[in-house]
Amino acid sequence: MFKAAIAAQDALPFAGSFGVETFRAHWFQAQAPHVAMLEGRVVGMYKMGPNFPDLGAHVASATYVVDAPAQGQGVGRALVEHSLERARAEGFLAMQFNYVVSTNRPAVALYRKLGFDVVGTLPKAFRHGTLGLVDVYVMHRFL
Repeated sequence: MFKAAIAAQDALPFAGSFGVETFRAHWFQAQAPHVAMLEGRVVGMYKMGPNFPDLGAHVASATYVVDAPAQGQGVGRALVEHSLERARAEGFLAMQFNYVVSTNRPAVALYRKLGFDVVGTLPKAFRHGTLGLVDVYVMHRFL
């Protein structure tokens, strides 16, 4: 699922050279991962933890991946809502996404529906696989 998500070159800033060991280190060691299951199959996952250590540790951040065949079925929404509940329960005061590709319309629309605002734009910060250089949003909401 993760390999397919990065191969699309439309939402995550990782290249195809992002191997299994790098994935494990990035996804499983730094922050707590969670998965979504549908009919006994993993259809989505997220990791969540502090956006920054120490003086920035009261703000959470998360990264989400939804399997392409499961997109549009509410999996992404369930993952984001679960992460917001967890963040609140763990004492975080806000959630911030540092790197939301502006052309990832489903994600941007979902985050806005769930109360996130675009608080910054990074011009041409993502090298989209088909569109070339596109903007990236920083999105934030209080919990």
